Amino acid sequence: MMNRKDLLGIEDLSREEIEEILEVAKSMEEILERPIKKAPTLRGITVANLFFEPSTRTLSSFALAEKRLSADSINLSASSSSVLKGETLLDTARNIEAMEVDIIVIRHSMPGAPHLLAKRLEASVVNAGDGTHEHPTQTLLDLMTIRKRFSEFDKLKVAIIGDIRHSRVARSLILGLHKMGCEVTVCGPPTLIPKWMDVFKVGINYNIEEVIPDKDILYILRIQKERQDQSFLPSMREYIKYYSLTYERLKKYASSKVVIMHPGPMNRGIEIESRVADSEFSLILDQVTAGVAVRMSILYLLSRRKLNENNN
Repeated sequence: MMNRKDLLGIEDLSREEIEEILEVAKSMEEILERPIKKAPTLRGITVANLFFEPSTRTLSSFALAEKRLSADSINLSASSSSVLKGETLLDTARNIEAMEVDIIVIRHSMPGAPHLLAKRLEASVVNAGDGTHEHPTQTLLDLMTIRKRFSEFDKLKVAIIGDIRHSRVARSLILGLHKMGCEVTVCGPPTLIPKWMDVFKVGINYNIEEVIPDKDILYILRIQKERQDQSFLPSMREYIKYYSLTYERLKKYASSKVVIMHPGPMNRGIEIESRVADSEFSLILDQVTAGVAVRMSILYLLSRRKLNENNN
């Protein structure tokens, strides 16, 4: 049984804890299928969404999860926080906690920022993405999406294709897939696959057409132009030529049962062709749907101790 104060990374979770999160998320789907999509489960719990990086899907998904479970929530961005006036992140978080906030969901460009807060706050902390380090809730919703399609994880072959170097999604996903018994290969330009990647015990291949044929899942990563402070690619045209998942490549090399995943937002026409993203192979919208149920599950599990205290 998951008995944690915080959710900071996939690396910290056991397979049993991941399974519990996914099982609870499955029950949360029932709430989302009701005519009135709301339950009083987290009434009395207050959640602060503290986002210091731009976000559409993750922030919206957390906000909706909080509303579906009847939690009180507030959204704070970097532009509206006192950090712009010189206040430290920790002081900002402590002031928020002093308002009787139970859970802080944080996205920050600094790796380790959620871990810093978790050590100093009594409130639960959820990592919604910290720099290029981890994005655990994205991986959990990806695992839920995979389980719904394949039922079992063991021995599934997954290729993660694209900008591995700058991707917190890739790091969390590799850790999660390994814990669930999957076989993982990474693929991309040599400049976008760091030399230390072998510590993750993954296959490494620089040729997308060699990687595709025997895979059950092709997980396409966004080219993160905003994180590339060096010239890792000669040109986007060259990346598209050698690494874009086109419909032609898919039909020529992939199994008829392959599925396509992408964490969003997509650069259509760069890492993935529109015809692929919108095809019958795509689980991209299923991932978005799973995100609300998974985040409802996480909020409930982290709140369980506080809810028990309130009921006693």
